[in-house]
Amino acid sequence: MSTYKFKLSNVRLSFPSLFKRSEFNGQEGKFEATFLVNKESQAKLIAEIEAKIALIQKDNKANISPDKICLKDGDYVDYDGYAGHMSIKAGANRRPTVIDRDKTPLVEDDGKPYAGCYVNAVLELWFQDNNFGRRINCNLLGVQFSKDGDSFGAGDTDVSDDFDAFEDDDMLG
Repeated sequence: MSTYKFKLSNVRLSFPSLFKRSEFNGQEGKFEATFLVNKESQAKLIAEIEAKIALIQKDNKANISPDKICLKDGDYVDYDGYAGHMSIKAGANRRPTVIDRDKTPLVEDDGKPYAGCYVNAVLELWFQDNNFGRRINCNLLGVQFSKDGDSFGAGDTDVSDDFDAFEDDDMLG
């Protein structure tokens, strides 16, 4: 089985489930994250990833549909921050290494990495051919916090200004 291990540097982090497994419709998933690779400043890296995907397909005599490949064009995804980027989704059954800039381990209570920050990541492309179908997936091996960025989905919307203030007597009327 052909695999390709590579490193992403200074990419945006989206939908991270790095400390706990993801959950979807009440079903426990994997540890996972999506990484946004800038099309302009990281075009060479994107070309290398695309070449490895093509090589994996050739090695496995497979022609995989783009919707079955972990690398997607962010211009066709309706999420903040995806335009102008390629997105690559990676997952793991085991918790990935998650470290800070100085390589010290991070835990969830540290508040980083978070959706929207910049990270470095070590990933591995691989070919899936089983009863779930043929795909090119990506293993999530590790993530290193790099720097702060504008948070994606920055919590609840403050609607307190939409309410009127009133005195206790106003409620009796």
